[in-house]
Amino acid sequence: MTAARALLADRWRSIAAAAERPTRSWVADEPLSAAGEPIRVVSPIDGTLIAEVEGSDAATVDAAVHAARRAFAHWRGMPIAERKALLLRFAACVDAARDELAALVTLETGKPIADAIGEVASTSAAIAFYAEAIDKVYGAVAPTQPDSLALITREPMGVIGMVTPWNYPLLMAAWKIAPALAAGNTAVLKPAEQAPLATLRLGPLAAQAGLPAGVLNVVAGVGEVAGAALGRHPDVDAIAFTGSSAVGKLFLTYAGESNMKAVSLECGGKSPNIIFEDVPDRALAARVTAEAIFSNAGEMCNAGARLLVQADLHDEFVECVSKEAQAWVPGDPFEQDTRMGALVDCDQLDRVTGYVERGVADGAQVAHGGRRARRETGGFYFEPTIIASVTNDMEIARDEVFGPVLCVIPFGEEDEAVRIANDTSFGLAAGVWSRDVRRVHRVARALRAGSVYVNCYDRGELSVPFGGHKQSGLDVDKSLLALEKYTRVKSTWIGLE
Repeated sequence: MTAARALLADRWRSIAAAAERPTRSWVADEPLSAAGEPIRVVSPIDGTLIAEVEGSDAATVDAAVHAARRAFAHWRGMPIAERKALLLRFAACVDAARDELAALVTLETGKPIADAIGEVASTSAAIAFYAEAIDKVYGAVAPTQPDSLALITREPMGVIGMVTPWNYPLLMAAWKIAPALAAGNTAVLKPAEQAPLATLRLGPLAAQAGLPAGVLNVVAGVGEVAGAALGRHPDVDAIAFTGSSAVGKLFLTYAGESNMKAVSLECGGKSPNIIFEDVPDRALAARVTAEAIFSNAGEMCNAGARLLVQADLHDEFVECVSKEAQAWVPGDPFEQDTRMGALVDCDQLDRVTGYVERGVADGAQVAHGGRRARRETGGFYFEPTIIASVTNDMEIARDEVFGPVLCVIPFGEEDEAVRIANDTSFGLAAGVWSRDVRRVHRVARALRAGSVYVNCYDRGELSVPFGGHKQSGLDVDKSLLALEKYTRVKSTWIGLE
């Protein structure tokens, strides 16, 4: 490591050490003590305890919901221009706290600092996008007889409960907070217990921006307690969840057990990345294939975890991807040029290791990696791993591993590729690589996935919706369409006789 790189890494460690580490939930613009079981936050960088956060119990969640309900009438009734200005100030406050927030994200998730910086920037951008969008959404006038006028408008739903994951703790929160608040709702946000620190900082930043007390409340707690309490609360009008499909199903159950609240889900994936033999640029495809699974240490719901390669190209392409994998060796997350950091915790490391071991026992072969890395640091690192000789019925091909593990599956003709790609309970994303424009249109139409990337992977803008089919979820995040899930349609019929 050069002296300059070492100094920069030390600077980021100093920022992380000095950053405020919230230990209490944020309710009605002040920290709130909670009586739930404490949450031990361990840094995956070196396995050390970095904070002990008071876990929310049902009473804490209830207090947050009531604070949001009290704030709702004022917030929804605020002139749109004022609400917009406050949200733009909120985006600016997040941006101004970039270094502190990025350092906290790296410290608690193990992702590289460069990626954490980008996440904070994307978080601020998402809040600003919906602030700017809210005064550009219109209602409609329905066609009726001349003696009547029918207005179709959208109104905020009320209190939105939000449960977000640890892999992108700030960005996934922003994808929900921003459109919900812009539409006039108030929110109770529960971040994942593995990485709550940066998300808890959003509450004070919202207050600093001038958002009224109770508009944004953040409660820390474990899913089985705080998450369940939020899902079952009779005064929560809707739940927005990002996480595993298994937990997503629980929120559907909670809604049925309580008040039939609306539920939107963005859940897991086991996305196919299909490489046809006429791929336009093999080197580019190999590089993007590696990025699609090794970025964020594979802890991405839309990761290209299943690589489907046409048989004649199989051996050559796997060798190319294996060479690209060498650039993803795990490193110190506080170094600016580290591409892959740590898995989020010891449980996730054990999960990934177990899937690789069982895959080998089922007959698959490790073509690259497959082991824990940087053990001497005490952190939770895993090598970029490529598993060959995989069949689609193997556990490692069917379950979401959520780690840097690529399963390679050969196929013969186009129809077989589509069959294998769709033979999954998930349907979040897919990739198709071919120079034949007719083929990519056919295959894209046939794939049951919410996003299909053609000759690229994991591309998007805030203006483009993101969501899944099948057990990958309900509704979408991002784009103006996300505003719809935080509003109700009202028809107002006016008699003109």
